[in-house]
Amino acid sequence: MQESRVPRMLGVSIIYALLLVSLIVPLLGLASLFVLLVPVLLLYVRLGTKSFLIHYIGALALAYVLGSVLIGGWLGALFVAISLFLLPPAIQMGNQYRKKASARAVMTAGVLTLLGELLISLLVADLLGLNPTGELKQLMRESFQLYSPQMQELLQLDIETLASVTVQMLPLYMISISLLYIMVSHTVTRRLLVRYGEQAAAFRPVKDWMLPKSFVWIYVLALIAELFVQDSSSGMFTIVVNLVPLLSTAFAFQGISFLFFTAYTKGWNKALPITGIVLLFVFPPVFFLLSLLGVFDVSFPIRDRMTHKGS
Repeated sequence: MQESRVPRMLGVSIIYALLLVSLIVPLLGLASLFVLLVPVLLLYVRLGTKSFLIHYIGALALAYVLGSVLIGGWLGALFVAISLFLLPPAIQMGNQYRKKASARAVMTAGVLTLLGELLISLLVADLLGLNPTGELKQLMRESFQLYSPQMQELLQLDIETLASVTVQMLPLYMISISLLYIMVSHTVTRRLLVRYGEQAAAFRPVKDWMLPKSFVWIYVLALIAELFVQDSSSGMFTIVVNLVPLLSTAFAFQGISFLFFTAYTKGWNKALPITGIVLLFVFPPVFFLLSLLGVFDVSFPIRDRMTHKGS
């Protein structure tokens, strides 16, 4: 069985090498980056360990040659470094696929591994004296200076405070990036695996999503702490400034789930939840309303009452 898959996986290996090379192309590179895990996952799940290593190393060699010889410079080494950085989450997710695990288990393995790598990268960079957080602050200061004096006065921003808060919110950014990246990778990979005849679990329907009730208490405590924690240099401030927007977003999506559940229960079309999704991104007040709706959905048995009334 494994031998019959090798010729088809050879094409996947070549596509992977081309995706690595395409990272230097504006816009296309960003799209390629978001699906860069997909070929590696396909190779890892569909091939044995030995065959996987042969295909993976071959793809890296091709990308290195294309980057260093044809394009020139250090690009070949950069392509290899990016690929090796993304290899651990691919292996962890691939192991879950091989076990026929749930989509949640696949997501958890990928997100935690990628997030761990990002944290380790920051720590190593700091130990090497690169000071990435300081560089980020300096970049924000320089970007702000590009505005005209009139625009700076109009914005009325304390750039030092903004830069400090932005750095303190790095955990939120890393969690968000990890979640989005792994979600895209799983969604695309699962569809391709199913097309190849493999079993890969899908996410639960949106209408069935439900956060743990403990999240409500954590959210309430975080909101209360936000009212009293004013020292921006404290560790508690860093926790709160990351936890509140993260949980607010989670409950906003819970609110979207409730809209899908309502449409399903009432027999309506999906115009209501889809409108909610659109407004979530284009009309900021809707974010607060959906977040509040999500809190009520988790806190109270609203769905049970709707189901009983419907029956």
